[in-house]
Amino acid sequence: MKFARYGERGAEKPALVDANGNLRDLSAHVDDIAGDVLTRLDDLKSIDPESLPLVEGEQRLGACVGQTGKFICIGLNYADHAAESGMEVPPEPVIFAKYTSAICGPNDPIIIPRGSEKTDWEVELGFVIGKKAKYVSEADALDHVAGFCLINDVSERAYQIERAGQWSKGKSSDNFGPTGPWLVTPDEVGDFDNLGMWLDVNGERVQDGSTATMVYRVPHLISYLSQFFTLHPGDIISTGTPPGVGLGFNPPRYLKAGDVVELGIQGLGTQRQVCVDDE
Repeated sequence: MKFARYGERGAEKPALVDANGNLRDLSAHVDDIAGDVLTRLDDLKSIDPESLPLVEGEQRLGACVGQTGKFICIGLNYADHAAESGMEVPPEPVIFAKYTSAICGPNDPIIIPRGSEKTDWEVELGFVIGKKAKYVSEADALDHVAGFCLINDVSERAYQIERAGQWSKGKSSDNFGPTGPWLVTPDEVGDFDNLGMWLDVNGERVQDGSTATMVYRVPHLISYLSQFFTLHPGDIISTGTPPGVGLGFNPPRYLKAGDVVELGIQGLGTQRQVCVDDE
């Protein structure tokens, strides 16, 4: 199944995506694609999408999950991306926070922070926790996944790398976390270890990779993270990016106002963002 959220920011409504790609309103059945609803998405499989109201007209899509408590990112999780960044593949997953205020809809603008000269792009496979996870084994890890989604881990490289301290300040500016368009249940995603992924800037393909080259896979990440802190329904984990980010070009290339970023992952939909300067 594919789920989505639509409407004005902060007032999104839940929807099911039917076989023709149309949104069907789920408000009569659930309040949101969030919280405890994520623990019982299987219960919604009995609903005939044709029985749900069709959402008419052009709609803004929100992030595909609401009420996220933690937005956790994994750094340098593709060996070829680590190489283009001039770094070694780490002996354990690199974990950093992307603060939840960065979360936005898949087609909302990328807001370039004041003074930024190194705003970058990263297409990533994300997944959403659907059941509380603490000290989970790899064998049981996938039981805790509500679904998978597409994420653009927008990054300001000067803030991330050149300023003292942690990466999070270069990862968490407003609208630096476009998420969605859909939350796709694991049974529909299929082989999440072999999904094609791509990103274009102004129509030019700059990232063209596959989750097959991921170093630390989803079950390992869930098990690993759950040894340090409890994962709760709605938490988002973004798993890293393949090569082709702006930092890796020679010379590096970064985003500016007016640029258009488009990206997608096989079976998880696409995003489109126009870059704008912060006011």
